[in-house]
Amino acid sequence: MNKVKSDAPDLDNEAKITLGLLNMVDDNSATSQRSMADDLGIALGLANAYLKRCVKKGLIKVSQAPANRYAYYLTPKGFSEKSRLTAEYLSQSFNLFRHARAEGAELFARCQNRGWKRIALYGISDLTEIMTLSARDFDLELICVISDAGGVSEIAGLRVTPDMPGPHDADAIIICDFNNPQPAYNAVIGCFPAERVLAPKFLGIKPRSSGKRRQS
Repeated sequence: MNKVKSDAPDLDNEAKITLGLLNMVDDNSATSQRSMADDLGIALGLANAYLKRCVKKGLIKVSQAPANRYAYYLTPKGFSEKSRLTAEYLSQSFNLFRHARAEGAELFARCQNRGWKRIALYGISDLTEIMTLSARDFDLELICVISDAGGVSEIAGLRVTPDMPGPHDADAIIICDFNNPQPAYNAVIGCFPAERVLAPKFLGIKPRSSGKRRQS
């Protein structure tokens, strides 16, 4: 995942540093504090202070590694905070539309190349509407938006349903839940083949096995 630079507009400095640290730990658990400081453009002591704060908040856990080194890992709370800060960054910096259109095109091109014609979107957010725009450039059909949001029956001309389509009803599902992408992904792969569940890279979702037998 691309790191969020420290000069991102409108996101306060503390949030920018925290998001940068969470991204780097997620990318490489063996990264050193000096590397974190260098990548963020901050002093080593400040990087250390922010790391300790993240550990205290339960966002990062630390374990001893060989040669007196340390390994850093995101906790479930850390993944949630990273998603929240990423969403805040994208919204405030007006990067969401640009990122989503580009990644949407990439996802739909992948679907088209694999012969996946019937695509469902999961979750209601600004990302959902942007995805519907990206889909217009491809020879495929958006069949529905999956959401249990009460009182919403349609978005961007698509039917909203709480019912998850089966593998014979949809060829792929794209995650559009902007605020809770990892739980959304985990919920979808519980009842749909994981290899056919896609998501924009900037959501930072960790792919997992659905634990289900592939269905033809």
